[in-house]
Amino acid sequence: MFFALLVPGSGDTGPRDRVADGIAIVLALAYGSVMVVLGDAADPGAFLPLPADVAVGVAAAAALLVRRRHPLGVTVALLPLGAISVMATGPILIALFTAAIRLPARVPILLGAPNVATAGLYFVLHDSPAFDIWVDFAMRGLVTAAALGWGLFTQAYRRLTASLRDQAARLESEQQLRADQARLTERARIAREMHDVLAHRMSLISLHAGALEVRGTVSPEELSIAAGAIRTGAHEALDELRAVVGVARTRPEPPQPGLGDLPELVAGVREAGMSVDFTSAVPADGPPVVLGRTAYRIIQEGLTNAHRHGSGPAASVRVRGAAGHGLRITIINPLRGTGGAAAPRDGLGLVGIAERVALAGGTVRFGPERDEFRLEAELPWPA
Repeated sequence: MFFALLVPGSGDTGPRDRVADGIAIVLALAYGSVMVVLGDAADPGAFLPLPADVAVGVAAAAALLVRRRHPLGVTVALLPLGAISVMATGPILIALFTAAIRLPARVPILLGAPNVATAGLYFVLHDSPAFDIWVDFAMRGLVTAAALGWGLFTQAYRRLTASLRDQAARLESEQQLRADQARLTERARIAREMHDVLAHRMSLISLHAGALEVRGTVSPEELSIAAGAIRTGAHEALDELRAVVGVARTRPEPPQPGLGDLPELVAGVREAGMSVDFTSAVPADGPPVVLGRTAYRIIQEGLTNAHRHGSGPAASVRVRGAAGHGLRITIINPLRGTGGAAAPRDGLGLVGIAERVALAGGTVRFGPERDEFRLEAELPWPA
């Protein structure tokens, strides 16, 4: 829409504003000039001499430069000029058009009535008008209705466009959520399938290994057959795992960190500027691999939360346990101090810790106690 360029959005800056200002002023002066030629502004009976009429119109056109920031003020200021100047009718129409775009509909409609009424005042102030008063009213009413109608239409169009954009954005967001949900559902299905497949294969391997364990003597031929069955089962289990997960790498992944890697984790956190008091009372042989990996991830996330939400860069970590007695992890960090931090609430890190502990069959407690935030996790450690 060509006329929509006259009132760019409030956030627009730069060349588009200057182009819009130029178009507005040119149209206002062009319309005013036509009215000066067709009307009776040059007649001796006009209220203002022609040069003064033109000067008032040019000044009114210059006021259009601030119409975007002050649509109501500019329109109200220009409306009285319609009673004394024909040249000013052009800027007044542009101001009404701007008000119709930017203000609630009832406001520009109320402003349009005085603009039509000024035609009667101009007729009264003119000593010998060339046209009857109804001509002035009809002409002023027609152009006023056109400016207001086009402006209100542009306003409705812009609102509709903005609404459609918002709706499209919501639909895109909902589509993304549905896609994410579908991926999560598929991942859960893959996890169940992987569990069933691996459980079956590992049961067969355990069965063959148990048979070798309970039999006192095994001939070389029987040992070869059992070892072959175990090797075949393990190979098939790996193939099933690769097929389900969909990742076949040429090199094996590096081993996941466990309880034995905690000193390195603590050292890295200390190098980052955090004071960590670390104590571990665990047998040298350590817990099972899965338990050690779970404990490592809990402590890693606990130190991350302490660094993000604690009032000071400090924390204490206590790890103790033994086979048959479970593994206990305690992480404490201050809450009050110079930082004035608060305890994390519903953080994703704590949710992840709770989920990991639950999957391991343990329990976890966390929350503020006096001036500290305390996290305690207890994990089963079979004998």
